[in-house]
Amino acid sequence: MRKLYCFDLDGTLTTRDTMLSFLSYYNPRRFRYQFVRHLPLFLWMKFRPAETERVKRSLVKSVLKNERKEVLEERAQSFFDEVGKGLIRPAALNFIRDLDEESHGVLVSASIDLWVKPFAYFLGLDAICTKALYVNHRFAGDFVTANCKGDEKVKRILEEIDVAKYDKIIAFGDTAGDAAMLKWADESYFRYFH
Repeated sequence: MRKLYCFDLDGTLTTRDTMLSFLSYYNPRRFRYQFVRHLPLFLWMKFRPAETERVKRSLVKSVLKNERKEVLEERAQSFFDEVGKGLIRPAALNFIRDLDEESHGVLVSASIDLWVKPFAYFLGLDAICTKALYVNHRFAGDFVTANCKGDEKVKRILEEIDVAKYDKIIAFGDTAGDAAMLKWADESYFRYFH
């Protein structure tokens, strides 16, 4: 039986959010300054969850805009090697390593491809995530795609994977942002690796 495994990254396979961890790693001083500057927006987000994408874009832009793509990619790999590996839940790592050869796994994450790709490569998974926009090999401070969260997760899976090839789709998540994917899948698990 061919199975498609769809894994959320942040909080599901990792012990904490990779966006904040990466931004803090990339430029600690700028991150601290921008994080404090964004605190009112984080508080506002508690009452207006629909604004999450706007706040995320603003924080990422404020820390990474105009940085060269090759530098960002090098630092993303360094972040994974030095910090990211340690964020992966051991139970999740063991589960993914034990997937049979007939199965296919994919990370489906709202996080940005820049730092998701090293996780995906290490785990042997494909990545469907929010994609960074580059202009002249520099981060433009925006995304090519919509935030890969909620209904967008299912939409992107259907756009990028021929799901008809699979007999069963199994999804793993840990927040309301994964609910659409969990409901859509044939079988789903909430906070399975916690």
